[in-house]
Amino acid sequence: MSKKLVLIVVDGMTPEAFERAAEGRAPALAFLAAHGDYRRGTSVFPSLTPVCLSSIATGAGPDVHHIPHLVWWHRGEQRIVEYGSSFSALRAAGIAQSITDTIYNMNQQHLSTGATTVYEALDDAGLVSAAVNITCYRGRTRYLPTLPWVTKPAYGPKRFYFYGLFESDQTGAPFAVRSRAGGSTDAYASAVGRWLVTRDGFDFLAYYLSDFDYSSHVHGPDGAEDVALARTDAAVQSLLDAAGGGDAFLERYAVILLSDHGQTTVEQTAQLQAPFAGLEHDVVVTASNRSGQLYLRRTALVDAGTLAERLDGEPSVEVTLRREGDEAVARRAGEELRFRPDGDGWSTTGDTAILDQPDALARSWAALANPNAGEVLVSAAEGWEFTDLGGRHHAGGGSHGSLVAGDSTVPLLTIGVEADISRITDVTPAVRAFFDVGVRADAR
Repeated sequence: MSKKLVLIVVDGMTPEAFERAAEGRAPALAFLAAHGDYRRGTSVFPSLTPVCLSSIATGAGPDVHHIPHLVWWHRGEQRIVEYGSSFSALRAAGIAQSITDTIYNMNQQHLSTGATTVYEALDDAGLVSAAVNITCYRGRTRYLPTLPWVTKPAYGPKRFYFYGLFESDQTGAPFAVRSRAGGSTDAYASAVGRWLVTRDGFDFLAYYLSDFDYSSHVHGPDGAEDVALARTDAAVQSLLDAAGGGDAFLERYAVILLSDHGQTTVEQTAQLQAPFAGLEHDVVVTASNRSGQLYLRRTALVDAGTLAERLDGEPSVEVTLRREGDEAVARRAGEELRFRPDGDGWSTTGDTAILDQPDALARSWAALANPNAGEVLVSAAEGWEFTDLGGRHHAGGGSHGSLVAGDSTVPLLTIGVEADISRITDVTPAVRAFFDVGVRADAR
């Protein structure tokens, strides 16, 4: 291994958007596409950013890393965890607690110790890993916040830049969140990335660009290309320019470029709590974007099967998932499919068309095996979104989270990386193989 490696994650970019960009709409992305191997890959379920980024950074599904959703019920603490579905949702869950959960607890408490992040693995091997803005950041190095009145430390990679709140170096980058709609978070990432590449200051860089997803929520997955694609491309171009141009960049760095999930257009909204009116003493309902979870309370007098049946005929629901013994059960329009792992494949009973979405058996099984997941998982129907704790939604724009192909399929480009990457969980094993850093058995 002579080159270093840059991982570029463009939040929420669909394969169609990347493929149009590669045809010339975005010069930097087109340049990389012309020099790489491209394919479409699959995300995890639920296809929501905290789950997806944790899967990318650990090389593990939610069954191993234990991050279940944007919003979930903490059984041990008997409370809602909310990672930022909307400001209204944060307020409904409690601002102080939600900010602490999002910035600190997701990495320090909720992310399983049984999963090893790519930063931990590389730093332990004596390499220098760097991360810019990615929300799954757990590493070995202690950082105090840049805000003098905040004293709680975080633990990140050897080089760590998190929206200006934590910075291992003074880079002169502009304040990250001054104008989300204007692209300020990617402008911050661009400045930090330029600073790092100019100094060749890492062996591995996780470079996370979130503005495309933000625009897609507002304008829809197609409209985001008109609003945010140029900014995304400029953030990638800044890395190339810092190295002296595209050819010089690729002489120094191998590249993995992907998104964490896709997005689909949403036009209608539903409150997932509504079908469970009168069962508040039995069930906690958490929902956001295009997936939800149903948690049975300790004193519940109903079971998971009963909850799933209550959603039969709900137009906002495509499929529900639950566990019964050593099997998983997918329910769709009153019909059920039972499945479980069987060697290298699956044993199924029922109509497999109930789970005809990409890689749906594996993704569903991993989601259900997460100890922090609900007893029933809900995947939204095309065109529908579940309102969050604050009643907010993205109707008229785009959203994600479900099992459907549009939410779950991602563009995946590799340059100088010899690895079979077809799922987002394949990224960290490929990075570790690139640097010849052994993959632990629990990071699967």
